[in-house]
Amino acid sequence: MVINSIKILAAVLAFAMAVPSHKISSVETQGAWVYMYDESGRRYKTLSASSVGEVKGFSSTFFVSRSGNWIYLYDSEGKRYKTLSYSSVGDVTAVTEDTFTSRNGAWVYLWNKEGRKIKTRKP
Repeated sequence: MVINSIKILAAVLAFAMAVPSHKISSVETQGAWVYMYDESGRRYKTLSASSVGEVKGFSSTFFVSRSGNWIYLYDSEGKRYKTLSYSSVGDVTAVTEDTFTSRNGAWVYLWNKEGRKIKTRKP
């Protein structure tokens, strides 16, 4: 029983060490590329600007971009995990640690980082 627990713990630790977890300190577009920088200022990911689109904002855990009629959410490893319609989201105005805010016409929306609308208000 103790040996099985040790094996499970070792497997969990090996998995945790194999999956890099960065915190975003900056996301910058330079020409045809979008660069992601970690908390030590080291560039750790390069993405194509043509697929990412215009970066609208970032936090340490995710960033938001717009390309044409789409809003994309990317995780801290540079993986796109959610696509939303620009017509339903509107213009992204701010990104915080776990949320982002958008304005669509007369309405202001608050979204969580998973892309779910959590609050709607009129300014």
